[in-house]
Amino acid sequence: MRTAFCTTAFSLLAATASFAQTVEPPAYLDDRSDAAGIVKSFYNAIDRGEFARAWDYFGERKPSKDFASFAKGYENTAAVQVVTGEPGAEGAAGSTFFSLPVAILATNKDGSEQVFAGCYTARLVNPQIQEPPFRGLTIERAELQPSEQPFEDKLPARCGDGPAPEPRDAVLEQARKAFAALHASECSAIRPDGSTDAPENYTIPFRYTSGAEDDPESTARLFRFYCGAGAYNESHVYYLHTEVEGLRELHFATPELDIRYENDDSDGKVESMTIIGYAPTMRW
Repeated sequence: MRTAFCTTAFSLLAATASFAQTVEPPAYLDDRSDAAGIVKSFYNAIDRGEFARAWDYFGERKPSKDFASFAKGYENTAAVQVVTGEPGAEGAAGSTFFSLPVAILATNKDGSEQVFAGCYTARLVNPQIQEPPFRGLTIERAELQPSEQPFEDKLPARCGDGPAPEPRDAVLEQARKAFAALHASECSAIRPDGSTDAPENYTIPFRYTSGAEDDPESTARLFRFYCGAGAYNESHVYYLHTEVEGLRELHFATPELDIRYENDDSDGKVESMTIIGYAPTMRW
């Protein structure tokens, strides 16, 4: 029994050490241009173990009684993920206050995870009335609570006077995730964090040829994601969703051409052009 206990304890310690060693710190981020940027920068500093930088994102109202206590509170944190919603804004006494919905997934050094959610408030003193030293956007306060809900579902609907969220589009989210996961290495439009601009989105009514004429119409969703641009053209990736087939990426039949030039000069006159086959391509 003693041997089994020691073996189990050793395995847990080894797994913990392995987890701590394999977590790679994210790229440096210092964005103080808006509320979402400064909150993401704050957690980027925590993620990288740069606690002095994280401390400095707060203004006069610091989050702990002193810096040592603040840094100690994150000593067991191995990694942090953060998502933000749409901020609300309110002006008061020469300052603008931004209320930002936030959800946090903190991974500890032992591999355990904790979810927190709530609101951050950022403050910007009117730059036109400031005198040196200038102070840009700062974090005024954070109001977070632990949660048992999944990280993806915990982002608050709104904070302060922020806009109400749009209804969740599960099919669109599925298409976005598929696009980001499959094409991150080749599409410049996919950002390092996996986010993308909203795709063009079409709803197409149709009837299956196997159905009767009086059957109700079915609906297909077509998504067109911008991938990137070359010297004279753009490339896009398309996804189609139907209730029967679900979501699938569309591939297009592209002709393979045998082009013959006069005197075999590719800059000269075209003598003939023949389609010799077709090949599938996923971008158009």
